[in-house]
Amino acid sequence: MNAGMFPSTGSAPCDSNMSRLKFCANISWLYTELPDLTQRICAAASDGFKAVEAAWPYDTKIEHIQRARNDTGVKVVLINTPPGDMKAGDLGLAAVPGREAEFRQGLQLALKYANALDCKRIHLMAGRVPVGSDRAEVASEMESTFVQNLQYAADVLMKEGVTGLIEPINTRITDPRYFLDSPHHAAAVIEKVGKPNIKLQMDVFHWQIMDGNLTQNLKKYFSLIGHIQIAQVPGRNEPDSAGELKYQYLFSLLESMGYTEYIGCEYKPLGSTSESLGWFRDYMTASK
Repeated sequence: MNAGMFPSTGSAPCDSNMSRLKFCANISWLYTELPDLTQRICAAASDGFKAVEAAWPYDTKIEHIQRARNDTGVKVVLINTPPGDMKAGDLGLAAVPGREAEFRQGLQLALKYANALDCKRIHLMAGRVPVGSDRAEVASEMESTFVQNLQYAADVLMKEGVTGLIEPINTRITDPRYFLDSPHHAAAVIEKVGKPNIKLQMDVFHWQIMDGNLTQNLKKYFSLIGHIQIAQVPGRNEPDSAGELKYQYLFSLLESMGYTEYIGCEYKPLGSTSESLGWFRDYMTASK
């Protein structure tokens, strides 16, 4: 871990004309040394986080998460729709033909949790190209299914004041069969959906692996972005670990662009979670 990622003088976070960034702990990736989500919420609060996100909170009772949120004052800002049958290879259903009814059921469960937790963002997971299928041959049908499901979801979520997010996941390292794999494809889908509450979830890790060109892509798609997630490349560890990305630059760029939504810390700590947060403490200290 690199000490002093954000020095207390002369760094962009100290510029009062720039927006101070907001970070949330992804408690599906961080604090995994603790067995359940409620303990992880408490640990995140102890480390200075004001918000958390979670992939699939559905194995934890809503009232238990509510209690941890209320006791700590920590917001829950993002959850995912249920993945489907992961043992059978599912990772989302929104773009999978023939699974529309299951997608709608999962959306209702996600919305039940979101409403109870006052969570205003739901990641609508696209899903994978079916095993044995050629991506090019099924792409048109899958995209049509995706667009229709997103239009349905947008209308349902709009009534509850919730934003739906779609996230490109890289197919080079993480998930070779994931359907939505680039920011360009995601932006094209959002345009076809044509609903103002369907936004782009920018995971910097995935974007760097699939396309690079982060500065220009961030500027190009900035108006579509409703949430950002971070990790170093290629190890998917803390932002100040060894790797390809200079997060001090990216954070300063986001500040200068006036980014005001949350940035999710979705990474694998090299040691304990608290030990991996030097970069976070540096930023919070420098931005005071």
